[in-house]
Amino acid sequence: MGRKILIVGGVAGGASAAARLRRNNEEDQIIMFEKGPHVSFSNCSLPYHLSGIIEDSDHLVLMNPELFLKQYKIDARINSEVIKIDKEEKTVTVRRTDSEETYTESYDKLILSPGASPIVPKFPGIEDVNLFTVRNVVDIDKLNRFVKQLDNKEVSIIGGGFIGVEVAENLSKAGFKVTLIEATKQILRTYDYDMVQIFHKAIIDHGIDLIVNDKVERFEKNQVILESGRAINAAAVVMAIGVAPETKLAKEAGIKLGETGAIKVNKNYQTSDKDIYAVGDAIEVYNVLSSTYTKLSLAGPALKQARSVADHINNKETINRGYIGSSAIQVFEYNGASTGLTESLIEALGMKIDYDIVRIIISDKVGLMPGASPIHFKLIYEVPTGRVLGAQAIGRGDVTKRIDVIATLIKFGGTLDDLKDLELSYAPPFSTAKDVVNYAGYVGSNLLNGEYRQVNVDKVRELVERGEVFIDVREKAEFVHGHIKGAINIPLSEIRDRINEIPKDRPVYLHCRTGQRSYNAALLLQYHGYQNVYNVAGSFLALSLYEYYNDKTSNREPIVTDYNFN
Repeated sequence: MGRKILIVGGVAGGASAAARLRRNNEEDQIIMFEKGPHVSFSNCSLPYHLSGIIEDSDHLVLMNPELFLKQYKIDARINSEVIKIDKEEKTVTVRRTDSEETYTESYDKLILSPGASPIVPKFPGIEDVNLFTVRNVVDIDKLNRFVKQLDNKEVSIIGGGFIGVEVAENLSKAGFKVTLIEATKQILRTYDYDMVQIFHKAIIDHGIDLIVNDKVERFEKNQVILESGRAINAAAVVMAIGVAPETKLAKEAGIKLGETGAIKVNKNYQTSDKDIYAVGDAIEVYNVLSSTYTKLSLAGPALKQARSVADHINNKETINRGYIGSSAIQVFEYNGASTGLTESLIEALGMKIDYDIVRIIISDKVGLMPGASPIHFKLIYEVPTGRVLGAQAIGRGDVTKRIDVIATLIKFGGTLDDLKDLELSYAPPFSTAKDVVNYAGYVGSNLLNGEYRQVNVDKVRELVERGEVFIDVREKAEFVHGHIKGAINIPLSEIRDRINEIPKDRPVYLHCRTGQRSYNAALLLQYHGYQNVYNVAGSFLALSLYEYYNDKTSNREPIVTDYNFN
């Protein structure tokens, strides 16, 4: 005789758990409750409805209750909110959101996948603006319909996380005048400050007014008032500052919460009640790199958790190796991906770890091929072991495959030597013969072995203002079109004949366009007895991208005569 399994939440984790449960057992009765009118919709795709990339909001819905019943023999009940769990009686109370009818349903096993809710602080004057959040199909349809009938095209987005950035981009593509407001110094905290400047530049280049380091203080009639005193006109405001796990139902049932405030689960995603499981945005997970518990609002982990729960309920072996956090985003013409630790996270958590970075710029495919473009790549590794801890990649080409390689390497405890040794597929339209991840392994190994020293672009302004010596080893024509103020141009092709022009009694900082020629120059100078030579990682291209946004928005004095972005 089959069991009765109830699932709270019909998106991502909930829907995946239901489908896997059915594949595991044909006899179980499976009932899934979703308080909204849709199940199994693509919540990660919601912002793309605003630009028309996804024309019809109905296309965001991947399944419906009828298909669930016909294909999987799953009873998917929409407009059905579970409002109470009775652990002793093993029942839930369900309220119909379209009729206020309530009823109880018993269970043998219960799976919680309620997700997370947008955080909406009670700012003064919040009732004076047209406020929206983005969580489901109803939300995005409501926002889209409202803004499309506006005469005033000014829209403000509050919060620079994934949802905020994607909503801002898609509204901008739809012709709206968009302001994106972020309280901290940068958007997208899964990237370090030196890397995220590429996204900052792309956003303002496309006409979005990006405001960072300024908090919302209050609202007035169709205006956002910031802590700085600046007033932003906004016919619509989208609140996207973050999400909070939906824990009310679990908490009221006496289910234990973890140190993060999300639901605490064990290896098999069981809660403090052995017959109740939880998955997705509502739970906390273990980060194997930081050795801390964290909240992880990503679809991939939710689907893995759902599969594990369904398997555990059916007495199948499951694994839980913890999480490292891998994600991707598109910001206009740039693609970004990241995995594992960032420098900012290491600092924020106060981790006692000795690490170094690799910062390189390598073409995503053979330069002769149409569409070849640079990949900006940053790798973080442990000293002295060389263990890879994290990576970030931004470029116009395929960055996700590179970060996926690193994510796989991290999962298996890989090192810089492993990265060097990876055999990856190659053809000129897809990559270079030594892919960017291989290069990262080579560069990291050289640094770890003390073969040369480097300085990252985020340290260059301080060095320039201090009057340090910079040698630009690019050719003269490149130098003329933009260089560091005060830099001396000694091309790599001339450096052997002009080596006496380079001082030996003080630090020397070498750079080229991306760091490869200046790396060769550094080795040459070391061979000739120079002891205090540094290569600028990422060099002039990375420096231009790093400096540009803050130069333009703060009106500070540039340290370059002109920027090079190609």
